[in-house]
Amino acid sequence: MKEHVSLGIIGLGARGNQWVGTILDMGDDITIAHVCDLYQDRIDDAIKLVEEKTGKRPVGTQDYRELIHDPNVDAVLIVSPWQTHIPFAIAAMRAGKYVGCEVGGAFSIQQLWDLVRVQEETGVHCMMMENCCYGRDEMMVANMVKQGVFGELVHMEGAYRHDLRHEVAFGNVIRHYRLNHYEHRNADNYPTHELGPIAQMLNINRGNRFMTLTSVSSKAVGLDTYIKETDIPDETVRTKKFNQGDVIHTIIKCANGETILLTLDTTLPRFYSRGLVVQGTKAFYQEDTRALYYDGLDNENEWNGKAFWDNIEQFRDQYESDTWRDYLNNMVGGHGGMDGLVMRDFINCVKENRKPPIDVYDMAAWMSIGALSEESIALGGHPVAVPDFTNGMWISRKPE
Repeated sequence: MKEHVSLGIIGLGARGNQWVGTILDMGDDITIAHVCDLYQDRIDDAIKLVEEKTGKRPVGTQDYRELIHDPNVDAVLIVSPWQTHIPFAIAAMRAGKYVGCEVGGAFSIQQLWDLVRVQEETGVHCMMMENCCYGRDEMMVANMVKQGVFGELVHMEGAYRHDLRHEVAFGNVIRHYRLNHYEHRNADNYPTHELGPIAQMLNINRGNRFMTLTSVSSKAVGLDTYIKETDIPDETVRTKKFNQGDVIHTIIKCANGETILLTLDTTLPRFYSRGLVVQGTKAFYQEDTRALYYDGLDNENEWNGKAFWDNIEQFRDQYESDTWRDYLNNMVGGHGGMDGLVMRDFINCVKENRKPPIDVYDMAAWMSIGALSEESIALGGHPVAVPDFTNGMWISRKPE
């Protein structure tokens, strides 16, 4: 077992910078040894931050291949644009580096099969850094599911509802890749934030799996309206025609009969929400109202939904996850502490060279929703099959 992990980071934009700050606050068992980005100023800023905090100067490069072949790097964290995630992960695994990969949707099913086969061939692990699986409320609800509070699960919902109009419209100004995707694609391009926790609650790839999905898209007018009313230095953005629908709905059917409704909603004015809904034979939970409804206990208020708003805190002492009980007094990292938890899990996996809790089969299944939703939308909402990336192992794999 390693006592220390030397980390290389590919991608130093907004999210990459967040990770640098989180890692520097996590303790002396992690060193940022090598950083990489296409833009030299981002490299320089990251080097300066690490050196000021630790007194050690990491190597900087614009070529990811130099980083993944650095013998002083134990593991690689990929925080680059979406389209590079899987190619970079495959290259790093082939170089023998344990990989932590940021979230997003895949661009083709073939690249996901390539990812799975490289892991199986090399034995080198790759963990998807889906921080929402480590959210306090998500872990509490997952604990309730495990303890049978919801009875048999029937239907789940999740979403990425986040007003990204400024980030997308100013993409060329702030050097953010989302602009090109919203111009050329129409898909649930960011499916995993709530799909990850839902998949874990439903034991996907461990006695259950995704079978089929169908996706539909609204029209695309949100960005056009925003751009017309906003002073943007980049005049070229005013002539762009955006293909990405404002609201995407995807329904997934599972092998054990459950349904999942996913929503992407990023180009209209609204408040942030991951929209988690858990519905079983005994209880109902809704994230947006932070409400839990127990069958047999709450039926007298059936017609007064507001009576349940914010009642989830009443169950905190009973169902809080043990992880969060221990973590509350020493939280690290952004997104309410989720970043610190997922990074700590990743580092511990690297130290022990063990299979991660979110492995390549999970990564492939969750990321496939991006490419498959794009196909279904293009076919007018036609159902498409979700591949079994485990090749039948899901039947006998055990929940963790």
